[in-house]
Amino acid sequence: MSQIYGIGTDICDIRRIRAALERHGERFALKVLSEAEMHTFRARSARWPDRGVRFLATRFSVKESFSKAIGMGMRMPMTWRHCEVGKLPSGQPTIVLHGALQDWFAQRHLRAHVSLSDESDYATSQVIVEQIPL
Repeated sequence: MSQIYGIGTDICDIRRIRAALERHGERFALKVLSEAEMHTFRARSARWPDRGVRFLATRFSVKESFSKAIGMGMRMPMTWRHCEVGKLPSGQPTIVLHGALQDWFAQRHLRAHVSLSDESDYATSQVIVEQIPL
């Protein structure tokens, strides 16, 4: 039977993300998003600018929640770009890890479950990380 390793939750003010984008331009998104996420962000922003901002805010929130669930905050091997929010064929969000963070996570036999949402001015997320018995 698996056991809960950690739970993380976050609420993000979308207006704050919009202000950061206005202040720093795409550099802010490049700091937070993986290459695959950046592709989606650019496509959504080009067609519907507000959807691009919301996409960035939800990804920011999930990565904050994930860092809390694994008990690290934003310190190595946890980095913004090594933690990616992917999507399963069903549309369910999932965590995709890269590099040293992927190795760290696998060594501990962990699995993450993600929930995210956005509404008017806020994006919110919850991540539950469980440890799988050998």
